[in-house]
Amino acid sequence: MANGTEQNSFGGRIARYARVSTAMGGLAARLAGQRYLGIKLERGEHAKELRDALGGLKGPLMKVAQILSSIPDALPQEYVQELSQLQADAPSMGWPFVKRRMASELGPDWQKRFASFEHEAASAASLGQVHKAVGPDGRQLACKLQYPDMMSAVEADLRQLGLIFSIYERYDKTISTRQIHAEISARLREELDYALEARHTALYRDILTPIGSVHVPEVVPELSTKRLLTMGWLDGRKILDYVKDHPERRNDLALNMFRAWYTPFYTCGTIHGDPHLGNYTVRPDASINLLDFGCIRIFKPSFVKGVIDLYHALQTDDRDLAAEAYRVWGFNKIDNQLIDILNVWAHFVYAPIMDDRTRRIDETNSALYGREAAEKVHKALHEVGGLEIPREFVFMDRAAIGLGSVFLHLQAEVNWYHLFHDLIGDFDVNALERRQTELLDRHGVPLPT
Repeated sequence: MANGTEQNSFGGRIARYARVSTAMGGLAARLAGQRYLGIKLERGEHAKELRDALGGLKGPLMKVAQILSSIPDALPQEYVQELSQLQADAPSMGWPFVKRRMASELGPDWQKRFASFEHEAASAASLGQVHKAVGPDGRQLACKLQYPDMMSAVEADLRQLGLIFSIYERYDKTISTRQIHAEISARLREELDYALEARHTALYRDILTPIGSVHVPEVVPELSTKRLLTMGWLDGRKILDYVKDHPERRNDLALNMFRAWYTPFYTCGTIHGDPHLGNYTVRPDASINLLDFGCIRIFKPSFVKGVIDLYHALQTDDRDLAAEAYRVWGFNKIDNQLIDILNVWAHFVYAPIMDDRTRRIDETNSALYGREAAEKVHKALHEVGGLEIPREFVFMDRAAIGLGSVFLHLQAEVNWYHLFHDLIGDFDVNALERRQTELLDRHGVPLPT
């Protein structure tokens, strides 16, 4: 039997604060010095120092930094450039740690429940590590084991994130980060609950299995707890390695990636909120394995309808329809000036699906265009007094940009317009609501608060 929920210990939080206080204190001092004392802040140099400090920590704060690097205007561009270089892989814990950890989850005789269990981790990331094993029936398994005291680490890091945001807002009030912090906090806390991730995995397996070209692992409930998730092992290669050897399949791969991400959204109002390359592997036939369902965001059907409504509004220059879409998403005080500002970013994000032709993503969605669009939006928002980003918008925007970066790496040439219209051709918000309710109830997945 698994132990009870690990305590969010005071000692654990204090230890975590001590490890990041130097980096955070330096950021606070330098920003304050620039604003109040006229001291020149070399942002690029300090951003590199901050990245080095956070990269050494690994754990949740590193994951938060990666998230922030893909949310436009959450942090200054110099910091985004440095934080985006943080790597997902962390040093794995050794075998003595693994034995203690597995015993705490499955009991002292846990090794008897496997035919074999590899001592070395197959992969290690910010919150846990994965070991390959074989079940008593000979089935290949992946055992995802959470690091100890992660709850304390997450709470400490979220508090530090709040400090980063408050410092930044004292320096630049253009973007209110209150809802960004709330959303990141909710999703990161969810990632600690492997029982919830197991339900998310089953939900995605239900949605995507009929497609045939997207594979989701099957959870093994009897070998899973809130801090141990055991699934069937899915063989596959890293995306960029596969494309290097099979450049002729890059378009097929892009199609499968598109379906893996957007089919759940228009079928169940659900997105995979962490679409970086490490969460996918490729099979010989260019079908993909979708991995890691810790960061899942579920939306109300009205939000999904707003995504489609904004698309049509941009196509027809329908200002009223755009205003309604932004209101549904949670933006406040919508007027013509704000619509024009938000539409700059919307045109950038929607550009690949606006024209009925085969094209590459980077014709309009390169890093340069994205930076220029973000800077233009930031300047305009500053002039109108700033904006608070709605919670639901945070991971939708982050995931869309993250997936776009995957397509940039693939250099695929696809008719994105056709792909999009194939998915939304028979869209009905009431049908989505019924289907979402049925799927979420079937797998015990709640709508987010």
